Amino acid sequence: MATDHIRYDVLARDALRGVLRRVLADAAEHGLPGEHHFFITFISTAEGVKLSPRLLAQYPEEMTVILQHQFWDLVVTEDRFEVGLSFGGIPERLVVPFSAIKSFFDPSVQFGLQFDPSEAMAEAPAANLPAAPAPSALTVPSPAPSPAPEKQDEPAKTEGAEVVRLDRFRKK
Repeated sequence: MATDHIRYDVLARDALRGVLRRVLADAAEHGLPGEHHFFITFISTAEGVKLSPRLLAQYPEEMTVILQHQFWDLVVTEDRFEVGLSFGGIPERLVVPFSAIKSFFDPSVQFGLQFDPSEAMAEAPAANLPAAPAPSALTVPSPAPSPAPEKQDEPAKTEGAEVVRLDRFRKK
């Protein structure tokens, strides 16, 4: 297998985190439009995550927060977001670096992003990362099984990477 000197996996991961950053920045500036709301799962012990000791004891490995109706002071920077949420009636301030995020999901439109959890534990400069398969994947969970795609949508079976058409993820 050839060595990937360009590091497409890192470029793709960063581009997908850019989508997440932009969505949160828009929500911070304009609020959540329509029925949009976000489920964000992150590694609670990742570098840069700031939680109260109470929340860390309750969620020692990972935590999922929902940004929907009751959140405040959402601030988005280049490398993290900060938000105020209430847990059991107690207001808390969370700081979550984008590198700590495992998944993002907006159920109103069935759109999700998933990141390799090993990245969240130890982010390193691209030059120091070992070659690995693409760590980021677009997922669109469906509540009901969808019909099998037509034969023409099936990619040809080949060795190596698979190119996936975006049409496979769109609602029909």
